[in-house]
Amino acid sequence: MPAEEATSPSEGVQVNGHLEKSSSISAEEELFDPMCDPENPIVVKFQDVSAAAYKIRNGIERTPCTKSVQLSALTGIDLHFKKEFLQQTGSFKERGARYTLMALTKEQQKIGVVAASAGNHALALSYHGNQLGIPVTVVMPIIAPLMKVNLCRQYGGNVIVKGADIGVSRSHALKIGKDTGMVYINGYDHPHILAGQGTMGLEIVEQVSDIDAVVIPIGGGGLIAGSALAIKSLYPSVKVIGVESERCAGFTESMKAGKVVTVGAQSTLADGLAVPTVGVNAFATARNYIDQMVTVGEEFIALAILRLVEMEKAVVEGAGATGLAAVLAGLLPELKGKRVVIPLCGGNIDTTVLGRCIERGLAADGRLCRFVVTVSDRPGGIAELCKLIAKLGVSLKDIFHERAWLTSDIFSVQVKCVVETRDKKHAEQLQTELLRRYGNVTWGPDFDYSGPSPPHPLLVSSSTSCQAQDP
Repeated sequence: MPAEEATSPSEGVQVNGHLEKSSSISAEEELFDPMCDPENPIVVKFQDVSAAAYKIRNGIERTPCTKSVQLSALTGIDLHFKKEFLQQTGSFKERGARYTLMALTKEQQKIGVVAASAGNHALALSYHGNQLGIPVTVVMPIIAPLMKVNLCRQYGGNVIVKGADIGVSRSHALKIGKDTGMVYINGYDHPHILAGQGTMGLEIVEQVSDIDAVVIPIGGGGLIAGSALAIKSLYPSVKVIGVESERCAGFTESMKAGKVVTVGAQSTLADGLAVPTVGVNAFATARNYIDQMVTVGEEFIALAILRLVEMEKAVVEGAGATGLAAVLAGLLPELKGKRVVIPLCGGNIDTTVLGRCIERGLAADGRLCRFVVTVSDRPGGIAELCKLIAKLGVSLKDIFHERAWLTSDIFSVQVKCVVETRDKKHAEQLQTELLRRYGNVTWGPDFDYSGPSPPHPLLVSSSTSCQAQDP
């Protein structure tokens, strides 16, 4: 394992202009956040959200909440998007961060705050700490994107890179808070964070009338806790639906158990939602306001990112697109004909990850396809295949051929192709022509010849070996 790195000298932190040494963390030492006590969870009240809205009104963008004409037509739902990715640092996290900083005492503001985050919370605290003149230290895991680490520094944050995962970073941040007197701020469970996030709910009901439902992504639970509280307090009939990635469904499992439980977190496109243990205050606040929970698969998250780029001209990260993903996956058929608001809660996605998401979205949409076909290895065999593909107006993205593992005719070659089509019907047309011309085609996401793969709900067809039938 590579050595962990601290970006401040000797892993120290600046307090009132002086470098304070943070002692190493003992494995036996109990580090505790008094604001997030599982035994005594704090339930946020509507007046807390109202107070937050008043305090942060001049420091936060009032983001637009507009109707999507194209996606409304596509889904049959009157869809409105609350565009939180237009905040200065690219996410809703600014709301809670600014309110929490403003709620500190004068002495606490002088000493500063510390937090652990791999991304959006760190960015929001660094930016607003700089705006308010409050020292901010953020501990980021070594897996944090370099772009976000550098941005935190540009915003004035004192960045410490430490820990293989966010759990180690959190322990180190708590230790720093204990040693220096800095206030530790949990990014999804501090009561003031919840109240600040709830201001988004207040804006939604002011901007869109006669709402039937809101569909809100859930990670640690801070956004849905504050927003559901605000919306339900003013309009109890509005249905609140929470959405999680199926790879980390902590809130769903906690709702089933009636208490906060820890689940395994797998790698997901919605990395901002991959929180194994949801916030105790968030759960206590939100559980009575959430009407329905759903979990969504990776292919639909990728498809949602693609749809937003193409139809809304909006670059949204996986976590921010999860609400739309649930609609595209057909998990909420009861919303047909209803007026629904979905927050696009973050836009901080790496360009390399965005490229991968777009490709996966194209595959899920049936527009990026793979197939294997056996053609003649004599001169012109592969050229004939390429001519067929071009004649149909299909774009050939990649081609690879092999001879060694083919067990049929010695004068044949197996050709693997990746192609881009206009839509599913166009792909089906290509598949039909390939079957007519070559007879045996393996079509689908996997090239496993031991047997057919399970069907994929969004691809043109399952990965099976197809053979033309005699008339």
